Amino acid sequence: MTASPAHLAGNYAPVSEELTAHDLPVTGAIPPELSGWYLRNGPNPRDAASGHWFFGDGMIHGVRLESGRATAYRNRWVRTSTFTHGARYYDEQGRIDLTAGHANTHVVHHAGRTLALVESSLPYEVDGRPGHELETLGVHDFGGRLTTSMTAHPKTCPSTGELHFFGRGGSGHQLVYHRADRDGELTISRPIDVPGITMMHDFHLTSRHVVFMDLPVVLDPELVRRGGGLPYAWDPGYGARLGVLRRDDPFGEVRWLPVDPCYVFHAFNAYDQGKTVVLHVVRYPHYAAPALGRAVPVLWRWTIDLARGTVAEEQLDDTRCEFPRIDDRLAGAPARYGHATVTGSPGIEPEPGTLLRYDLHSGAVRRHEFGPGRIPAEAAFAPADDRPGGAGWLLSYVYDAATDTSDLVILDADELSAPPVAVVHLPQRVPYGFHGNWIADR
Repeated sequence: MTASPAHLAGNYAPVSEELTAHDLPVTGAIPPELSGWYLRNGPNPRDAASGHWFFGDGMIHGVRLESGRATAYRNRWVRTSTFTHGARYYDEQGRIDLTAGHANTHVVHHAGRTLALVESSLPYEVDGRPGHELETLGVHDFGGRLTTSMTAHPKTCPSTGELHFFGRGGSGHQLVYHRADRDGELTISRPIDVPGITMMHDFHLTSRHVVFMDLPVVLDPELVRRGGGLPYAWDPGYGARLGVLRRDDPFGEVRWLPVDPCYVFHAFNAYDQGKTVVLHVVRYPHYAAPALGRAVPVLWRWTIDLARGTVAEEQLDDTRCEFPRIDDRLAGAPARYGHATVTGSPGIEPEPGTLLRYDLHSGAVRRHEFGPGRIPAEAAFAPADDRPGGAGWLLSYVYDAATDTSDLVILDADELSAPPVAVVHLPQRVPYGFHGNWIADR
């Protein structure tokens, strides 16, 4: 009997059922201030097979919290055209079919719409109405105005309500910066020429700038020809650079500044500080496929000196981490705290399950240890009040290897080392996945 590949084994293996369950058992006390849905997206191949962890069909797992109760759990596949009709990369006119994708990476809420995202295609809208949660409504192309793919990591500006994101246009050698207003109308689509097709996954937003990361994980024609796996390869000869664009001049110059070759999947946050731009990232020294974990990702800070046109690079910690998050109401501002998960990846044994709380100003770090065999996912911040950077909770799905079950764990962000505030026991295992959000009713 052939063993399953690492990305389809253990808690990477998909679940086969879509469930709806009500009145979930809880250990502890759910804060009554939490009223809404915790949603998290991830790959869950319907046929229990995929060539890479990144390629599984998107499935959103959601827990509804209300009045101190866990009133419901739902999990639903995102019914993209790939899910319903099979993989197809070109439409009837021979153009790239941007509706074809797995929508398996993130789920975000903006302008009244809940969108499931993957960076290779258009977003898909899922229903947020009571009784219909997580049903797929269809592809969302901003009224026909979005003609590129959309990153899985858009940024909402807390002061303007605008949604900033990027995608790939034309042959892929064009990066396109997009901006939608607080009502969800796409207002800016600005093409930017780049030398090649790189695996650009995330970017940065500050109050005055947008910063792109053009890093040397490059589309490899030979890997494309072979098929099956991720068609990108580490190529330090491509170079590594950051592109700075002023928000008040979105069609103006993009200043490209070199950095040491590396790779970054995810950014903590960025902010302006005088004539500098400060970026906190989870940085890999290189990218080694097929296993993501061959290079150890750790917290770094980049400081862009706009006057000198230089970037200072500094490692801040040596703890392996991923899935960095902040209180999103401080996106683009000097947020003090960031959270990241210590975990493994396919083919790499998970380290002891730990959640980190970084003080991004002082460098101090606090930890929550989940215990033997309990592995957390990304933790999203849910605020306790209207004060950005104030009190709140961290929500994460946690897998228990001993029982092959999963829980939604709620931690007090300010008392991270304390026992969980509440543990919601779920009716089925939640496979390891990617990103999600707390979507409050208000």
